Amino acid sequence: MEENSDKPLRLLSFADDNPKNGKGMLIPGAPTGRIKKTVSTTETVVAKPKSRFWLRSFQASFAFVAVLALVIVGNSGYSLVSEANVASVPQITIVDPYTQSSTALEYGPHASFSKVNFFNDTRDAFIEEGLTFVEVDLTKMQLRFFAKGVLMQSAEILGVGESGSWWETPSGLYKVEQKDERSFTTIGQAYLPWRITFQGNFTIHGWPTYPDGQSVKADFSGGGIRLNDESAQALFENVRVGTPILVHDTIAASDNFVYQPQVPEIDTPHYFIADIENGTILAASDLKAQAPIASLTKLMTAVVAAENIDLDSRVQVASPHFVTSLIPRLSERSSVSVYSLLQLLLVESSNEAAETLAGEMGREEFIEAMNAKARQLGMFDTKFEDPSGLDSGNVSSVGDLYKLTKYIYESRSFIFEITANEKVPTAYVSGEFDGLVNFNGVEGLSNFIGGKVGETNAAGQTSITLHKINFQGVDRIVVVILLGSDSRTADVRELIKYVENRYQS
Repeated sequence: MEENSDKPLRLLSFADDNPKNGKGMLIPGAPTGRIKKTVSTTETVVAKPKSRFWLRSFQASFAFVAVLALVIVGNSGYSLVSEANVASVPQITIVDPYTQSSTALEYGPHASFSKVNFFNDTRDAFIEEGLTFVEVDLTKMQLRFFAKGVLMQSAEILGVGESGSWWETPSGLYKVEQKDERSFTTIGQAYLPWRITFQGNFTIHGWPTYPDGQSVKADFSGGGIRLNDESAQALFENVRVGTPILVHDTIAASDNFVYQPQVPEIDTPHYFIADIENGTILAASDLKAQAPIASLTKLMTAVVAAENIDLDSRVQVASPHFVTSLIPRLSERSSVSVYSLLQLLLVESSNEAAETLAGEMGREEFIEAMNAKARQLGMFDTKFEDPSGLDSGNVSSVGDLYKLTKYIYESRSFIFEITANEKVPTAYVSGEFDGLVNFNGVEGLSNFIGGKVGETNAAGQTSITLHKINFQGVDRIVVVILLGSDSRTADVRELIKYVENRYQS
């Protein structure tokens, strides 16, 4: 590749009479499918020095995290050769400018890619290094495929998974894990043509059809990123397992409702209450003080399972090595659906379900994925030792647990819907277990809309609960977090009563 960082590279549209071959350019005659939106003739990608380059600093999108910086290491730090002719992704390192500590950006959802500059700079870097990858821009509803840095395909995204559902694809860096010409989703009860699966549960595919051959309607919510069939087939035939996928979507802007924080008198050592929609802390103890969290661990277990395991699948139940659960339900079963496991995990706090989900990935790998997700969310006071919360080594802080809660509320809200024992709106089949006993509600409070509780000898009573409260004629969602409580229900009531008395008109 010629070193010429001053000459911009143009992305050409079909209307360009004299396209030129080069990095970031569209090759004439490349597969495109029926393109409803052509590539802009004015868009440019500026080349950067090949050996080493820095990308602009970005503002982290999660609370309590310092501004971070991005660096992609050049040729001396990675190889561009791998199996199946898919170029390796450069190492992307996140650096905290205050502590100077750094961690490698791992595959998976990452809020940094919701920042347009971070996303664009990473994409441009991939083009400059001649990588083969897929770019998915959900703000523009456009998908593009680059082969060795050259734009080969551009297609309009016709639909995406419903916001908050397990089919919603958050911003992040992924890689293709599986390809199926035609697969059936039991939850959506439809066939997905030309399905490309990444991160276990996220998909790109053609337009779904029901078993009778009828196309689904435009508001169908049982699939992932949807293209027209011609575009989906073209992409399917060109990408290989291991191909990187860059996904960008914006995070909803926070609102402007303002509180004045006050600290109430409460005996529980670790407490927190905030408006989750605008991030205003209404009362809190030390945000960074670590404490055992018991079954609050299972919220991260649910996140990792939802983002790494096909929720439309069934898994084998490996007895007799079960941990103890308050209500044993799996000892007589040979297999169970992942959705049903999530119900047991979140409604009845099943330790059996937690271990079964972890075992599907490999227990140690699953626990490492939990800790990796914590690092992605900026939960630096958190450590997971098991998927159930029985181990006293599962520790966190109220500040970190708020980051996890906010992530679930904004990107994986179906998890909290399950904790409230409500049917997830996008699920068309029910779970396999009747008469589930929900341990998560708060006695005497009708405003509970979701959350998780836990209790062990080491942790005491713990909880994360969401409540809808009317302040000054406006319904607000507040989150209450408790660690080390001796009387969880009374403490939640006291904190709710405190903010109601102080802020209600």
